[in-house]
Amino acid sequence: MDFDDKTRTELEAAAFRRLVRHLRERTDVQNIDLMNLAGFCRNCLSNWLKDAADERGVALSKEASREEVYGMPYEEWKAKHQTEATPAQAAAFDKAGHRH
Repeated sequence: MDFDDKTRTELEAAAFRRLVRHLRERTDVQNIDLMNLAGFCRNCLSNWLKDAADERGVALSKEASREEVYGMPYEEWKAKHQTEATPAQAAAFDKAGHRH
């Protein structure tokens, strides 16, 4: 694919927005499942968004970056959608050596 930088940025931004929209819709998929299967989760994505803002000198708090990804305050999302990790999920997380 040979795109100019503007087009590449627009396509990447559209893909990012679609990924975020997909993750907002799939509240049944727990972060620990994402970590165990893909090595990243919604929190990672929000941290990457914050890192990008920090690198560019754009003010974005951790809470605001999480709200961008979750579509609501993080604590609200956790209360509505997060379940306790099962022993199997926790064991897989530990085995993979994830730090979160």
